[in-house]
Amino acid sequence: MPVLAALFVVAGIAPAAEPFDDKFRQLEEVLPTPNTIRNAAGAPGHAYWQQRADYTIRARLDENKRSISASETVTYHNNSPDTLSYLWVQLDQNIFKPDSDARMSATVASREAWAKARSDEDGMRFEGMRSILENPGFDGGFAIGAVKGADGKPLRYTINKTMMRIDLPQPMKPGARLSFNIDFSFNINDAKVQGGRTGYEKFDDKNDLFEIAHWFPRMAAYYDVYGWQHKQFLGAGEFTLEFGDYDVQLTVPADHIVASTGELQNPGEVLTAAQRERLQKARTSSKPVIIVTQQEAEAAEKSRASGTRTWHYKAKNVRDFAFASSRKFIWDAQGYKKGGTDTMAMSYYPKEGNPLWEKYSTQAIVHTIEQYNKYSLDYPYPAAISVNGPIGGMEYPMISFNGPRPTKDKKTGELTYSKRTKYGLIGVIIHEVGHNYFPMIVNSDERQWTWMDEGLNTFVQGLAQNAWEENYPQSRGEARTIVDYMRSRDQVPIMTNSESLLQFGNNAYAKPAAALNVLRETVLGRELFDFAFREYAQRWKFKRPTPSDFFRTMEDASGTDLDWFWRGWFYTTDAVDVSVDGITEYGVSSKNPEIEKAWKKSQKEAEPVSVTSQRDKGTPRRVDAHPELKDFYNEHDDFTVTNKDRNTYQEAVEGLEDWEKALLAKGKHLYLVDFSNLGGLVTPLVLEIELKSGKKTIERIPAEVWRYSSKKITKLIVTDEPMVGLTQDPYWETADIDNSNNAWPRKITPSRLELFKTDRSKDDLMKDFNTPLKTK
Repeated sequence: MPVLAALFVVAGIAPAAEPFDDKFRQLEEVLPTPNTIRNAAGAPGHAYWQQRADYTIRARLDENKRSISASETVTYHNNSPDTLSYLWVQLDQNIFKPDSDARMSATVASREAWAKARSDEDGMRFEGMRSILENPGFDGGFAIGAVKGADGKPLRYTINKTMMRIDLPQPMKPGARLSFNIDFSFNINDAKVQGGRTGYEKFDDKNDLFEIAHWFPRMAAYYDVYGWQHKQFLGAGEFTLEFGDYDVQLTVPADHIVASTGELQNPGEVLTAAQRERLQKARTSSKPVIIVTQQEAEAAEKSRASGTRTWHYKAKNVRDFAFASSRKFIWDAQGYKKGGTDTMAMSYYPKEGNPLWEKYSTQAIVHTIEQYNKYSLDYPYPAAISVNGPIGGMEYPMISFNGPRPTKDKKTGELTYSKRTKYGLIGVIIHEVGHNYFPMIVNSDERQWTWMDEGLNTFVQGLAQNAWEENYPQSRGEARTIVDYMRSRDQVPIMTNSESLLQFGNNAYAKPAAALNVLRETVLGRELFDFAFREYAQRWKFKRPTPSDFFRTMEDASGTDLDWFWRGWFYTTDAVDVSVDGITEYGVSSKNPEIEKAWKKSQKEAEPVSVTSQRDKGTPRRVDAHPELKDFYNEHDDFTVTNKDRNTYQEAVEGLEDWEKALLAKGKHLYLVDFSNLGGLVTPLVLEIELKSGKKTIERIPAEVWRYSSKKITKLIVTDEPMVGLTQDPYWETADIDNSNNAWPRKITPSRLELFKTDRSKDDLMKDFNTPLKTK
């Protein structure tokens, strides 16, 4: 028979004075009303539409001036049902202007944090102070040369910080297509000083490495939910863009190697015959092939070519375009072809990145594509690139910028790297390459909802890291990793605009990822979750989903009402904190006096012996000295079974049916267990029940156990043998913020007390004054 014969719920009745808090009420009052564009199942409706923007760009990188000058032709497709009298264009480089909103609105966390750092980890760094002092002197931002229509006539435009409005001479009707030209230039920022998601890095060998992104005026998104998405770029909320085709020619120093979004159109003009041969070999290789060797890169570092070369790239159906350029680049590649994916995984890095990058980068790219294809969609692009440079981690279609490098000892020249650096590199590559799926293909609005790309991507990143090696050191994803944040103050709900988030990394990355892990492992189970998550990716690839589309798709495809989950995890700052308050044991009376009186006697004997009785033990008694005083009551106690008891039992049993007799004979153990929801976030119960025999069993109770009372409930647990212990959330899978109240009987919490030797020489000014001065 099963150890747990039955599980029942006795609803805890809240005090009459407290209003009923229905944690399971539907989200209709929060989510937008479904329509023909976004239907009630969370899928694109039959009237779904989205805009399109195609780009032709001719750009020149001036290495000496560290600047870009370019001209672009934008062809905009109005697929909306609306007539547009003006267009909005993003000028994200303008964040580097000294008077940008991002610069002017910057604050410090607090006076205390500014002046009284608790350690060097949270104190002001030299680099931070350099940025504060030097940023105002950087001449950043776009210089717009001309804005003209296809006929060459100037178009009126107005620049509003990081946005530009182009006024159209004639309104653009639904279905219309319009081309216009913009000439522009800008100075490239020093990524180590000005920061940001783009910039250059200067090396001691006098060479630069350029990672160039949001470098051209880009069409702002126009869509059914918000109209024009023209929120100012303040730095946190990233980019909301339209898909299109790109034709880009990049003129760079002749000895530079360029890594870029898209497919190279002129390899014969920019690569040597040996490099082209290696690249062809890499397409079918089972491991990375070096295209530009370290020896070739080191040779290029030592001399500068005087001329230029133009690298020509084309990219289809992408939402952005980025590139990197340097003569320092080592380049390796490996082809990957499976299912609907046929791509080249490629890495570009200076010698300063080795031996770490040559060993891990391209392997991590291939691994990312394998794993993300499994959980979302087949990678559709011809390239997936990881570049090592000054940007610690940033994503663009087909290309990502990633930072970790080994450390070189200044005295010995020895190259080493820490465990944190190794797994930091693998993890950031998985994360940034993974962004090709979310949001480069599943094209969410990053300017509005950071969690829709960062949170979902961090979740799949965790799955991919688990598939890299056993016990991969995860920092985000599992429920246990978010507990400290869930305990903390200064939280805002996940469903908060990107620019208003507190504790950005925890809120937009870690908490959504942990929530999805709880949903996958504890609420839905892997099979239902994985089917629904992949359905979401398939429905919305190359389209723009909103949070409601994600929520509704997950419910629709899993066949599960999850409104309680979205409400608690995404719309509140409630935490999981379930307390096991008490347990009472009950047995079903067999009515048999032989059994019942024996049970009562055992209970009596289990009571503690009184102090008086203990101390009187051995005292002479009269009845011992005079046995003749003993009678019937000295031989029998209250638990003696009498014939009357037996007759009563026989009479009672005769009136029972067979199934009723069998029920009395089962001998089950019944336990009423009281639970309190102290954190406010309803959750499934995961109960580990330990029996007297030592056997343990796990029972999973759905969150609906709280539907009648969200604060207190009582559960009835029935077992075949006595229960000796019960633990709620034994595997730490629900992000319970206080494990000390999760067990019965309560468990002792272990800790350590550190003792320190008294330092009596502290603040000894005389001793410090007389300390010998060190000389070089």
